[in-house]
Amino acid sequence: MRTLHLLSTEGGGFVPPSTKDFNYPPIFGNSAYATKPIFLVILSIILISIFFIMASRKAAVVPSRLQFAGESIYAFIRNDVARENIGHEFMRFVPYLFTLFSFVLANNIFGIVPLLQFPAMSRVSFPYVLALFTFIVFHSVGIRKQGIRKYLKDIMFMPGVPKAAYILLTPLELATFFIVRPLTLSLRLFANMFAGHLLLLVFILGGDHLLKGVIGLKLISPFAFAFGIGLTFFEFLVQVLQAYIFTLLTALYIAGALADEH
Repeated sequence: MRTLHLLSTEGGGFVPPSTKDFNYPPIFGNSAYATKPIFLVILSIILISIFFIMASRKAAVVPSRLQFAGESIYAFIRNDVARENIGHEFMRFVPYLFTLFSFVLANNIFGIVPLLQFPAMSRVSFPYVLALFTFIVFHSVGIRKQGIRKYLKDIMFMPGVPKAAYILLTPLELATFFIVRPLTLSLRLFANMFAGHLLLLVFILGGDHLLKGVIGLKLISPFAFAFGIGLTFFEFLVQVLQAYIFTLLTALYIAGALADEH
């Protein structure tokens, strides 16, 4: 966790964490691509690759614990996310959904891993890029299946609606499909990771500050630490849930693009 100056230079009061604690300087040089979040993303790719290669390298009928863990994640995405929501064409989207879930989950969990302690998805640029990939995937699927003319027509002119209503509905539908969906998809993930990490900083660093105070404050500090530890377990649930929601919504958008009518 990034070192903070808890004691102000003037009054010695607690300086709460802020957005500045999410902006890391380059580890070396002046490159914007040499910061901790970038290296965490690269590390996540390496760890995910190693984990699933090792889990599948010696596959057996009676799986080892590692193989069972890898297969459980894959089966969950294939059956409970892709098949349940996309339908009979689900298999061709499983690799993307599986990769997306694993990548988001790993980078979320980094927020509670000792020494790393930073969720990469709390930097909004990463969720934006992932949402852009999903945006390209589900629109490409719809255009390929229906043709660009019919695809756009179904978005702009919903069947069974009075023509006068198109004046209001058409701009709303266009905004929903081309602006709102990618924005909400990315901002939901970012906001949850940002807020969760900020809360952990407040209680853990606040407890440390209280521990350095007078005797009365020292007695309160264990409660701040205990709350911070409790929030860590809660944050783990949120991290897993947000990875699932991001992947699930992607599957739902693909399913909508494959449907004959939106």
